[in-house]
Amino acid sequence: MDVAEYLEYDGLGLAQLVREGAVSAGELARCSLTLAQQWQPTLNAIVEQFDDLEQIIDSAPASAVFSGVPFYIKDLVLQAEGRRSEMGSRLAAGLVAPADSDLMRRFRRAGLVTLGRTAVPELGYNCATETVAQGATANPWDPERSPGGSSGGSAAVVAAGIVPFAHANDGGGSIRIPASCCGLVGLKPSRGRVPIGPAAADGLGGFGIEFALTRTVRDCAALLDAVQGPGTGDPYVIAAPAAPYASLAPVSQPLRIACGSEAWSGVPVDPEIKAAVAAVAKLCEDMGHHVQSAMPPLDGDAFAQANTDLWSAHIAHWVVDLCAATGRKAGSETLEQAMLAVYEHGMGLSAVDLLHTEDCFNQVNRDFGRFFVDYDVLLIPTVAQLPWRLGEHASSGGDFSARSWTDHVFRDTPFTAVFNCTGQPAISLPLGRSASGLPFGLQFVARMGREDVLLALAASLEQQQPWPLVAPQP
Repeated sequence: MDVAEYLEYDGLGLAQLVREGAVSAGELARCSLTLAQQWQPTLNAIVEQFDDLEQIIDSAPASAVFSGVPFYIKDLVLQAEGRRSEMGSRLAAGLVAPADSDLMRRFRRAGLVTLGRTAVPELGYNCATETVAQGATANPWDPERSPGGSSGGSAAVVAAGIVPFAHANDGGGSIRIPASCCGLVGLKPSRGRVPIGPAAADGLGGFGIEFALTRTVRDCAALLDAVQGPGTGDPYVIAAPAAPYASLAPVSQPLRIACGSEAWSGVPVDPEIKAAVAAVAKLCEDMGHHVQSAMPPLDGDAFAQANTDLWSAHIAHWVVDLCAATGRKAGSETLEQAMLAVYEHGMGLSAVDLLHTEDCFNQVNRDFGRFFVDYDVLLIPTVAQLPWRLGEHASSGGDFSARSWTDHVFRDTPFTAVFNCTGQPAISLPLGRSASGLPFGLQFVARMGREDVLLALAASLEQQQPWPLVAPQP
């Protein structure tokens, strides 16, 4: 197999070739590594290529759903035994994971061949992927622009065609934002659908969700089948899907779809994005769905403050633990300016402050729950602006407070974090294209536990309005 042929397949297609004996896992890995070598000087998306490739291939089960498919893991939250886990931070440099996390074991069981780690912003709190430790990661569609964050490294390698999909996670939009910026399918599953443990019970107080970025809906569905379900000792168990996600047919029954394109925060939304929401709403109507202009209520300022306090408390927790693990101190030599401000704010919060965030989040959950009694799906933008230029969201060299950093991060991404609060499944689909050729996503949100609805609708839209699978090759 040559690189050109490799680029024609998604993950399921590559795995089928391996099972049929038409190609070997080693050939796929070599194609992937060739593309990585071509793209890495431009993208700076890969922070480590693993050097024990033969052993990794030999350990992959031969008959699994994704046997032999090349893969990368995001350098945050997920742990792979014996591999570094540095979180884009000088504070965590050199840390090695002692054991596989539950999700990593499932990725291995699915037959994936993990080739390395992808770049992240420091501690994952950014809508761009730029760090003092590792530099800036670029977007394959326009290397002067960001691939988004915090799963920007994974998004870049998938959009470039280096791998058909890659691990990602989402604490405020970190799957959906890069999916939008890079023209990918980005599903944030329901809270509890994919295990985050065993090192954590509820990542970011339940906001943090693990999964992946893909190019095709069918890969997204099949990968969710491979990894979904609770881990041992998880704090709660979500209802299992009634049927495998990969077996879902495109939507046949009309859905009640609400749509809107104004941000709760009041920030402006790019006219091209608004126009795309209207166009896709019309497409959904033409497909037989019932579409109505409606948005759930949200106090944007109260939510932003609660979100600031939540992130600050958890980052302070991480920093304290990282200092204990590495013997380093938190300061300007180990943390970027914005992260240091967030850490310091978190250290000053009280238990009552955190309970007040829970009060805010409870109100959001009740309001959104009532809204989704009347609607099956909400259609809104994924982001408010086209992919931003490199440097616009750098967390070093500024003068941010914790709140001003939160406002800065979510200025261009005001549509995502609320669904980390509610725990609902949300998917970004690459249904938008700017006049200049840049991709952007539109976001669909369903009721808690209804990934099946989102994936069936996504499959229908993929048929109706196909999107380019990879960026133009260098």
